[in-house]
Amino acid sequence: MHPVIQEVTDRLVERSRPSRTAYLRRLHAEAEAARLRGPARASLGCANLAHGFAAVGENDKRDLRANVKPGVAIVSSYNDMLSAHQPYEAYPAILKAAVRKAGGVAQFAGGVPAMCDGVTQGRAGMELSLYSREVIAMATAIALSHDMFDASLMLGVCDKIVPGLLIGALHFGHLPAIFVPAGPMTSGLPNKVKARTRQLFAEGKVGKDELLDAEAKSYHSPGTCTFYGTANSNQVMIEVMGLHLPGSTFVNPRTELREALTKAAGRRAVELTAHGPEYTPVGEVVDEKAIVNACVALLATGGSTNHTMHIVAIAAAAGIELLWDDLAELSKAVPLLTRMYPNGQADVNHFQAAGGMQVLIGDLLDAGLLHGDVLTVAGHGLDHYRSAAELKEGELVWEERTEGSTDLDVLRPVSAAFSADGGIHMLDGNLGRAVSKVSAVKEEHLVIEAPAKVFDDQLELLRAFDAGELDGQDFVAVIRYQGPSANGMPELHKLTPPMAVLLDRGQRVAIVTDGRMSGASGKVPAAIHLSPEAADGGPIALVRDGDPIRLDAAAGTLELLVPAGELAARPVQGAPLTDAQWVGTGRELFGAFRRAAGPAERGAGVFALNGHAEAVANGTRPATAQSGIRA
Repeated sequence: MHPVIQEVTDRLVERSRPSRTAYLRRLHAEAEAARLRGPARASLGCANLAHGFAAVGENDKRDLRANVKPGVAIVSSYNDMLSAHQPYEAYPAILKAAVRKAGGVAQFAGGVPAMCDGVTQGRAGMELSLYSREVIAMATAIALSHDMFDASLMLGVCDKIVPGLLIGALHFGHLPAIFVPAGPMTSGLPNKVKARTRQLFAEGKVGKDELLDAEAKSYHSPGTCTFYGTANSNQVMIEVMGLHLPGSTFVNPRTELREALTKAAGRRAVELTAHGPEYTPVGEVVDEKAIVNACVALLATGGSTNHTMHIVAIAAAAGIELLWDDLAELSKAVPLLTRMYPNGQADVNHFQAAGGMQVLIGDLLDAGLLHGDVLTVAGHGLDHYRSAAELKEGELVWEERTEGSTDLDVLRPVSAAFSADGGIHMLDGNLGRAVSKVSAVKEEHLVIEAPAKVFDDQLELLRAFDAGELDGQDFVAVIRYQGPSANGMPELHKLTPPMAVLLDRGQRVAIVTDGRMSGASGKVPAAIHLSPEAADGGPIALVRDGDPIRLDAAAGTLELLVPAGELAARPVQGAPLTDAQWVGTGRELFGAFRRAAGPAERGAGVFALNGHAEAVANGTRPATAQSGIRA
């Protein structure tokens, strides 16, 4: 193993020992009970069980009543508005048939909400986006709470949906869980052309019809959006964690191979139950090594900054205390191996054609940058994921890919990396801690020192741009009161086109915010997820127009160049919306989340570190230790 990877893993294991031990103790007790009693529903009373099989067909009813065959839960984020999730409409029937053929009984246990950040960008609905992860986790728990199931099949692709499903599944850690992807849409209008059209629209050089036409040619059919944002970063991380079947991540929807992989997931779920030959609880798959592997994959591909929060929250659900310090150290050791938009011009289909996950995983394993000795849904060892899935005479087979990348403009080996370190940097300074996605930023833009222009809402910046008030000057745009406890930490991706216009005009500009910029963050240098946030008394609330700010993404620093004494004497400026103001689009329903949300660097969630309470109770962890939620 690479020494940095091993050192970070060792520290993660040691730091997490009390909570992880408590988590595993509970998991193993539940697993032993499962082995002894047979299928989970065997513990139900007659009335309970009758409710559980009342609506199924006669053959499934007979099997469920007999308490012999394992039960498999299907939990789905299907809706037909989201292109990424629309393909899931057909999956339950396919999975039920596959599970039945393998000797189990599958039931659709529940649906989880799936909102589209692409639709809600710049809208009030975006302020519910991050909170939806917690709702999805709770909805997953409700789906699995009936004690009817011995394994689960998780159907989700995008943004908060996959992290939410996994967080929920990890609270049922003794159950095996396989994630079943839907795949990306085929390539449409090149991302470079789409981005250029957005900038032209921001400058008033093309109209809404031209912009809508470009967007519709980019997002044109069922499947995930093809740029490398949060959704596709999800898929990369889930496969590297061993929760997908090998090679299933980037197979397009409505293809024979996609359907064959879906059927295989159903069959495999039966084999992984406590009553099958290869019992594989999801809580054992997601261990410290798997979490580090996910971080490495995120960094090696220049993935979405959203995962600097999601992976922390996922780890916490497994009793693992991941810190931004771990990501920062890993980023220095992990090279950047891919160029996918917004970090390049290719999309995920081009990545797949160049060799995809099998080449990426194989090269990272060979370089000692991934832990190979891990448990996966394909069996023990990440070497399973060197193999690509294909159909031969109608049969699904996996064959190890020995050939390297076929397109070095998209995917490179460690020996010829695009850069020596990962595409995401952690920043520290007197403004707090922040994240910067540098993989899409030109080297000459990594460092900026300029006066602040302060906004308490993204719409204020957009209005200033439209009025020409930002023309002809260098500045650092400070957008505050956008954190988890202020307004749900919305993505501020709407700011990218106007700021990119100014950058292209030769102005030196950057963004500093306690909000998010999304997995589609582009070429504008930005320090995001700033923690502590303004609403929690972070120093960003003290910044005034004209204050000099230095953002050095190369060195990992973020400094407000104001004397400490002067800064300490300043009153707080601005304020988050009050509960009375934070209404409309259902936002008032999420007030409890807003009040409970933890800081970005702790995952921006509302759930405590799993196992923390037990560790405190048995004296192995101090009660004052951070748990990921507000005090």
